[in-house]
Amino acid sequence: MTDRTVLKITGADRESFLQGLVTNDVTGLKDGLVYAALLTPQGKYLADFFLVPADAAVLVDVSTPLAQSLAQRLNMYKLRADVTIEATEITPARGLGPAPDGAFADPRHTALGWRAYDGRASDADVDWEAIRVAHCIPETGIELTTDSYILEAGFERLNGVDFRKGCYVGQEVTARMKHKTALKKGLASVSVDGAAPVGSAITRDGKSVGSLFTQSGGKAIAYLRFDRAAGDMTAGPARVVWDGSV
Repeated sequence: MTDRTVLKITGADRESFLQGLVTNDVTGLKDGLVYAALLTPQGKYLADFFLVPADAAVLVDVSTPLAQSLAQRLNMYKLRADVTIEATEITPARGLGPAPDGAFADPRHTALGWRAYDGRASDADVDWEAIRVAHCIPETGIELTTDSYILEAGFERLNGVDFRKGCYVGQEVTARMKHKTALKKGLASVSVDGAAPVGSAITRDGKSVGSLFTQSGGKAIAYLRFDRAAGDMTAGPARVVWDGSV
């Protein structure tokens, strides 16, 4: 996957350093990959990534366009912590089915198969976009942007946030969204008749309902205002229908 960059974090404080910053429980590295995000203090999304257990290190598998800014942000937070953050030449691989020896199950959903960091090749001819759409799995830079809140993006369902781990950057806002009220907006699966550009506005009776994102096989991922999303909706020339599920 040439669209991914792998950072390496070394040093005696590497796990405690990450534990105080990211949305998920870093102790889960003992069992395999940890999917997590780094947020702003206001609870907005900055980056999502996989933490990968490695010999005397933690690898960070992140979308390449976000890699430099993520490394800079981590370095800003390290202060006196015994950690070193550097880029690697590792190219992640992924495939379908149970994880083979030396690979790790993708923690977001069983349909996403496995990921590996040992130089092997990815499975060929897999329609990953169709799989994402079928299971409402957001992608960095498409459904996940700097306007995103991770609970609206489904991170609880995707095993990307832990509510028992203690403090991290943006934790207060995330916890309040979890416990104070039901979500009024968020990503959901919709049916689409036709097609529209990614990011197209969804409307109903002339009112804004949300935005249409990745589309495949008559289905799509949409960001919706749940109180307005009902009946026939449109996104450009496409007809959009939501069944009330995510």
